[in-house]
Amino acid sequence: MSLFTRSRQQPDSTGDGAKPDDDAGGAEPDGGRTAAESDGGAAEAAADGPVTSADSDKDTGEAEPDGGTATGDSDSGTSVGAGNSGGDIGSDGAAAEADSESGTGTTGPDEKPATTDPDGGTGTADSDGDAAAPDTAAGSAARAEGDGAHGQEVSPDEAPGSVRAGWFGWRRRYPRTARGVSIGTTVLAGALVFFALLVPNQMEKIEFASFVRIPAEGVLLAGLLLALPPRARRITAVVSGAFLGLVTILKFVDMGFYQVLARPFDLVLDWILIENATDFLRETFGRTGQVLAVVGVIVLFVAVLVLTTLAMVRLTNLMVSHRPVAARTTLVLGTAWITAMTLGVQVGSVPFATKGNAEFLGNRVEQVRAGLKDARVFQKQAAVDAFAKTPPDQLLTGLRGKDVLFTFIESYGRVAIDDPAMAPQIDSVLKEGTSSLKAAGFESRSGWLQSPVTGAGSWLAHSTFLSGLWIKNQQRYRSLTTSDRMTLTNYFGKTNAWRTVGVVPGVRRAWPEGKYFGLDHIYDSEHLGYHGPYFSWTPVPDQFSMEAFQRLEHGKKDREPIMAEIILASSHNPWSPIARMIDWEDLGDGSVFHQIKKEGTNPTEVWKDPEKVRTEYRHAIEYSLRSLTEWIERYGDEDTVLVFLGDHQPVPTVTAGDTGKDVPITIVAKDKKVLDRVADWGWTDGLKPAENAPRWGMDKFRDRFMTAYGPQG
Repeated sequence: MSLFTRSRQQPDSTGDGAKPDDDAGGAEPDGGRTAAESDGGAAEAAADGPVTSADSDKDTGEAEPDGGTATGDSDSGTSVGAGNSGGDIGSDGAAAEADSESGTGTTGPDEKPATTDPDGGTGTADSDGDAAAPDTAAGSAARAEGDGAHGQEVSPDEAPGSVRAGWFGWRRRYPRTARGVSIGTTVLAGALVFFALLVPNQMEKIEFASFVRIPAEGVLLAGLLLALPPRARRITAVVSGAFLGLVTILKFVDMGFYQVLARPFDLVLDWILIENATDFLRETFGRTGQVLAVVGVIVLFVAVLVLTTLAMVRLTNLMVSHRPVAARTTLVLGTAWITAMTLGVQVGSVPFATKGNAEFLGNRVEQVRAGLKDARVFQKQAAVDAFAKTPPDQLLTGLRGKDVLFTFIESYGRVAIDDPAMAPQIDSVLKEGTSSLKAAGFESRSGWLQSPVTGAGSWLAHSTFLSGLWIKNQQRYRSLTTSDRMTLTNYFGKTNAWRTVGVVPGVRRAWPEGKYFGLDHIYDSEHLGYHGPYFSWTPVPDQFSMEAFQRLEHGKKDREPIMAEIILASSHNPWSPIARMIDWEDLGDGSVFHQIKKEGTNPTEVWKDPEKVRTEYRHAIEYSLRSLTEWIERYGDEDTVLVFLGDHQPVPTVTAGDTGKDVPITIVAKDKKVLDRVADWGWTDGLKPAENAPRWGMDKFRDRFMTAYGPQG
């Protein structure tokens, strides 16, 4: 389109001029020449100052006898004839300036020298073929003037190839700096897009070789952008940039989930966990820490989304302005990708040719489909219950008259027993516990269970253990807790032979799901009589929780048998600071723990070093085990049956890459008949399961336990 189109031309105020018939230009009554336009370039002829502008493959600039200057543009081709005035043009951020009074001009570092006409007019042509536009004393308009005729006015920013002044006109004042900023911004844009295309979604996979690859998606997108017409290209650049930002954000979220749960984020089922994460931040680092972390995450995500969009638009403009080079480069990269993929070329252990983003998104699509289908699958599984029609008087007959305690130790995973860095200390605690319990008349058997989760999600493990169903996500948990599926605790209550209670010190607010588990009474953190401090996330130390259970339920006289679900929380992430064992007589109302907390470690400092995290985790497990074994040694009797287990493995920082989900489980009893009923399970004697001890899914325990302690057990 011509620089001065018909719609923007103004009537000749002298009446001497005639409007051209079309955008290509027309003959003027005073003998002016024609202006030709090619590839969007324009030429404008003044009445007494004939100017000729042509767009060609080669930059040209010629002096006109009457003071006009012709400039040629090899790409966008905009030219303006001027008499007795200077030119101002930018090329990639550089500017050429001319003084309209003196008719002299200066060239930018990358521009061609100006051509001067006999009347003193000066024009400039830059190396990219952009034409010079005049700069008046006010610096706000471009004019083409002739003797006896008024020219057209246009803002410099409206003219193709003109330089924007920038903030406060700094681009014109500092052309070299402007060019450097332009180049630097382009390089950063390319680096950002390159990073977004190649970054893995797991932190342990981020290495130098990850970024020495050719992404198929990038090559295909470059080819598409070069082939599209301008309007469609602009839309595609914006949409693809925003989409790439969303994919990058999803990869960042995956990194967090892998660090805590050793699995990727589920787009259908995991949104509830974001709320749980913010609660954990508040309870661990305080309200200020929570707010700062949430604001930081939001700012990061918005920045990624905006910057990837702007970067994609900038790179698209760069490719279009250098179309031949961009096309050749895209063709070369595409050929290299096909060759490397065919030959299996690798950089270290990483394939040189990658289609990782396509695979990443394909996996997410399948994940969403599976999540939507899972609800129907789970509904069918929940409808099958081998004990649903069993009469109450035939349930759990082998445990009548016993106090049965199902106790979960937070994050007590197989790594605590198998890891060489922890095994010696944990093994010592387990051996000591086995010996002291045996001296008190107790025997124990231990095995392995496989948890549905790792790193976090304790409630999913608890409900799997109690319901006999594989509760691997929040959707299943909600379906379970709104159904009539009977759990292990429900069956104890159904017999009317036990009072069922829950000791859940980790619960700080309303827990409506508690009613589903059929517990007669629930003691949360506010109802255990504790007046000591929180230990990071942990509201009540394990030793105090066990003592509170003794005081509130187990130690009462003339009571009925108790079935208790107890969830010990001291070994909950972040494991700093942690409590230590004290004399049971000194526990009081828990105020003694204020001083103990002051003596503990700082979680902020601990989490700077993975080895310190692992050490504090080990200390926490030792404390939980001692709290439990000392309680049963102190308060257990002939009618006490203790079943304790871990709910899941700790976070990957502690497991050091181990993706296993095994947790130990142990049964402790003084009555030999209780353990005789599980003799055929093949479990290991003592509190420590052997490496080759039986390993079941956690969902299998309910039915095996009820069978062993039923009439046929």
